[in-house]
Amino acid sequence: MFTPHGVIPAVVTPLDAGGELMEQALRDVIDFTIAGGVHGIFVLGSSGEIYGLDDAQKRRVVEIAAEHIDRRVPLYAGASEITTRDCIRTARMVADIGGVSALSVLTPYFMTPTQSELVDHFTAIAASTELPVLLYGNEGKTHLKITAETNRTLSAVDNIIGIKDSSGDMSLMLDYLRTTPDDYAVLAGRDTLIYSGLCHGATGAIASTANIAPRLVAEIYNSYVAGDYKRSLELQFALVPLRQALDGATFPVVLKEGLRLAGIDAGYCLAPARELAPDKREQLAGVIADIGNLPGLAEKE
Repeated sequence: MFTPHGVIPAVVTPLDAGGELMEQALRDVIDFTIAGGVHGIFVLGSSGEIYGLDDAQKRRVVEIAAEHIDRRVPLYAGASEITTRDCIRTARMVADIGGVSALSVLTPYFMTPTQSELVDHFTAIAASTELPVLLYGNEGKTHLKITAETNRTLSAVDNIIGIKDSSGDMSLMLDYLRTTPDDYAVLAGRDTLIYSGLCHGATGAIASTANIAPRLVAEIYNSYVAGDYKRSLELQFALVPLRQALDGATFPVVLKEGLRLAGIDAGYCLAPARELAPDKREQLAGVIADIGNLPGLAEKE
């Protein structure tokens, strides 16, 4: 069974001012992050504005990503709709295209199902596809937790292979790690907790900041795996200002602004997420410049 590992950027979906897909820009974002040393690409996540894309756009994003990546790194795709029925529809669309290594499925948003309903939801989605499935918990956005017990129950489903934990709650992540089989992957979804997750047994991270600083985020993982824990922690600390800068505007505006500063025009976010104030843009530019001057990173670009 496929094992997710390493740093996987949840890439943005480049859109023009009218909300239409910028196909070449998507290829450019993919190439930029792969050149930065990431270990996979994740499309149709919250960073990719899956919640606002129509079905044709979702299909085209997966088609372009699968064709352009051409198995250079594993491709992950989101099937994160509100209802079980719609998640299954997206999961089948992704499987039909091919070239995808695993699905990521966020808990429902807007509605708040019980934990037993969550088990039924994820189990039905997993049963609808032969693709490996990653659960995705993001309590801050959905106001819905995947409890340790629910995660443990779902870990017994054959093709549910792990969880992306964006809760920011290290105690919960530890419970995920402690109560599931060794081959069940736990991935950090909070960019400031990549090092901490690795220390406790996480296999990597799905990180939005890796859109902008792929080399830095990838090297947190690479340094840790190489046994250079001091450097891994130093790089984790260096990432914090960038993660904090993401709070400077409506998500994911800062990701696209950061890519623009890095030389990649990723277009606009879907309205009403539009603006980054001039002072926040200046702050972001300073953070990106500081990252570019970090020892041991610039020469690898």
